[in-house]
Amino acid sequence: MSQLRSTVQVRFSYMRMKYLFISWLVVFIGSWVMYVQYSTYTELCRGHDCRKIICDKYKTGVIDGSACSSLCAKETLYFGKCLSTKPNNQMYLGIWGNLQGVIKCQMEEAARLDFGTDPEPRKEIILFDKPTRGTTVEKFKEMVYSFFKAKLGEQGNLSELVNIILSFADGNKDGRVSLPEAKSAWALLQLDEFLLMVMLQDKEHTPKLMGFCGDLYVIERVEYTSLYGISLPWMIELLIPSGFRRSMDQWFTPSWPRKAKIAIGLLEFVEDIFHGPYGNFLMCDTSARNLGYNDKYDLKMMDMRKIVPEMNLKEMIKDRPCESDMDCVYGTDCRTLCDQSKMRCTTEVIQPNLAKVCQLLKDYLLRGAPSDIHEELEKQLYLCIALKVSANQMEMEHSLILNNLKTLLWKKISHTTDS
Repeated sequence: MSQLRSTVQVRFSYMRMKYLFISWLVVFIGSWVMYVQYSTYTELCRGHDCRKIICDKYKTGVIDGSACSSLCAKETLYFGKCLSTKPNNQMYLGIWGNLQGVIKCQMEEAARLDFGTDPEPRKEIILFDKPTRGTTVEKFKEMVYSFFKAKLGEQGNLSELVNIILSFADGNKDGRVSLPEAKSAWALLQLDEFLLMVMLQDKEHTPKLMGFCGDLYVIERVEYTSLYGISLPWMIELLIPSGFRRSMDQWFTPSWPRKAKIAIGLLEFVEDIFHGPYGNFLMCDTSARNLGYNDKYDLKMMDMRKIVPEMNLKEMIKDRPCESDMDCVYGTDCRTLCDQSKMRCTTEVIQPNLAKVCQLLKDYLLRGAPSDIHEELEKQLYLCIALKVSANQMEMEHSLILNNLKTLLWKKISHTTDS
């Protein structure tokens, strides 16, 4: 009997030690994960540093802009919730008096199209070095015109674009562009997203620019900041397999007529940047997190940093050394071929914007689609995905498929309240 009792006690002690060890291990791993997440957060969310850099430049008279006084003197513009996904691109919800917006601030120089390399650290001394003291407005206009010509090529209406930039640069609307305002405008022009926003300010699917200070700018807030999905606490995110998460995201979407309206907006945006008045732009990251929509289910582009001028991309990738096609990728979606005979990247992007957008929309639109258009919708989406830039009559096919998709979706929702 005593031997049995001893055996039970030994087993009990063993089980207790086992559970204590497991509990300690769970606490250790949990603490480590929380430390890593905290470290990541402090690296991602550096709004205080961003504001200090900008305001120091403003207070010393180096830069100026429509948001500078509110940010640095009156303090009526302040940083809210951190939305940053990369340390070099700080993004926050912003409160500006009675208005809400999104503040974007560059903590490093704008990434050059280096295909896989990290952007260089921000160079404080030379970031706002142009234009120099003594530069006239006419000389500044020439600088901007030459910049556009190099970036966008020979476009007939570049002079009109220059005038738009000068009008925006006049932050206090006194009819003249001061040197600090010109320095801010020049810094902002180095950012592809800002440049595209200015060019498309009259388009429905581009968030409105509210103001700027240096290379910090404020855009309108959009209610829904991803095409689909649900935001979960990071601890739960760690436990969900990526495949299941993608399927789960599709459950948290608007009703199908509203999805169709959002999709039409995205197709219209593709039209806006396809051989528009300032040339062709390429969408090099067509992920759901870069797209949003408002409470009327109108599409709004949330992140346009990876939408670049076609001419600019071709110039950067031309004769780039490569061993395989994988070496000829910018962002996630702009791919060219590797010429094995020369071991150099070719300049022609394989897929047009429309094909990449249709790939994104395929599951989004087919899930819950009305049975009477499901088959035709699927057919048009697969025809769209198969589009290639090198195909004969690509532009005609592009226009035909895009119009077919818009017509098919619009006919189905035009009589509903969601339209």
